[in-house]
Amino acid sequence: MRLNQRMSYLFTGGRFLDPRQDALRDGVSVLVEGDTVKDVSGTPIRSASAQRIDLAGRTLMPGLIDCHIHIVLTEVNLQLLADVPLTLLAAKGSVAMRAMLMRGFTTLRDTGGADWGMKEAVESGLFVGPRLFISGAPISQTGGHADHRKRTQTRFVCGCCNGLAWTARVADGVPEVIRAVRDELRKGADQIKIMVSGGVASQADPLEALQYRMDEIEAAVEEAERWGTYVCAHAYSARAIERAVRGGVRTIEHGNLIDEPTARLMAERGAYLVPTLVAYDALKRRGPQFGLSEYSLAKNEKVLEGGLRSLEMCRAAGVRIGFGSDLLGQLQTDHTNEFTIRAQVMSPQEIIRSATLVNAEIVRREGRLGELVPGAHADLLVVDGDPYRDLTVLQNEGARIPAIMVGGRFVKNTLSH
Repeated sequence: MRLNQRMSYLFTGGRFLDPRQDALRDGVSVLVEGDTVKDVSGTPIRSASAQRIDLAGRTLMPGLIDCHIHIVLTEVNLQLLADVPLTLLAAKGSVAMRAMLMRGFTTLRDTGGADWGMKEAVESGLFVGPRLFISGAPISQTGGHADHRKRTQTRFVCGCCNGLAWTARVADGVPEVIRAVRDELRKGADQIKIMVSGGVASQADPLEALQYRMDEIEAAVEEAERWGTYVCAHAYSARAIERAVRGGVRTIEHGNLIDEPTARLMAERGAYLVPTLVAYDALKRRGPQFGLSEYSLAKNEKVLEGGLRSLEMCRAAGVRIGFGSDLLGQLQTDHTNEFTIRAQVMSPQEIIRSATLVNAEIVRREGRLGELVPGAHADLLVVDGDPYRDLTVLQNEGARIPAIMVGGRFVKNTLSH
């Protein structure tokens, strides 16, 4: 798909969604020049060069951000990736990215697998996809959540011919952890991902396992911070979360089995939670048909049961809650069901803030992403309906999103049809 050249656009005649406000605003005009929002005003904006776009009562809002996805984990049964060459993995990842973009997600934080090449392919226009913030290969201890070897394997296979080996790395002890963090940063990682507990998809570790010693966690955090970035950590149990937060980890991924004291600790330390509730719902309903093991299904039941409760605890404690999905492969069509699940305990306004303002904070792009203000990236959606009253307008594969813009370029525009 060839992207159009950047131009100037003046959006008028619609309703404006400011995620800092609880209701849509009427009579707001937005001027986009090049890749940037130039002006947002409740009075008419004059521009001799801008193409005027009459929204005809539709909603103009910032593009959505997903802070926990895996572009290249294109199978529910991860072991199948062992037979996928890197070229095919990249091709499948490009299709997944484009689908996420068409659902309205103009920014993604990949928490393990996508590399600098995928990011560069998007930025140079070779792939059509959202902005990417990449973690590179997530870092795991031996036997941890990202050690994908089978129980019968001792050696690691070459990543050049095994897609699964390319999506994670193992490092043990402080020197190895330091080397792994430095290497992922060298290769272009925007943030570092570590595994500090067992997981659902992994086949050799208990869900409650505490992974990495405190000195290893602290070493990863120190190296990331010296580079000017941060560490996010896969963690389920309260004890695993507590250890990560005390070690300086900035964002906790999942967090389903948290308790109230640990939620308060997160709030005190300014740590973010990125829940991924839709993943467990989708795994329960659809995982078996795609080869999810009985061992993983049993672990999934535990985290599924605790998901909404963890959200309520963190919300009550004042933890900043981001938006993630963590869907593997064929389950990514359930992406926007995260809105529906969260709506059981959060308001539409809170959910949209999670997927805009809070996630912009997580990727450290406040004022540039997650809201349409002067100086922000021109990443925006035109939506048929009011998401504050009906979150389903953001579902159904973008059926009610007639226009999507990233960096001042339309990647979808059916407004004139």
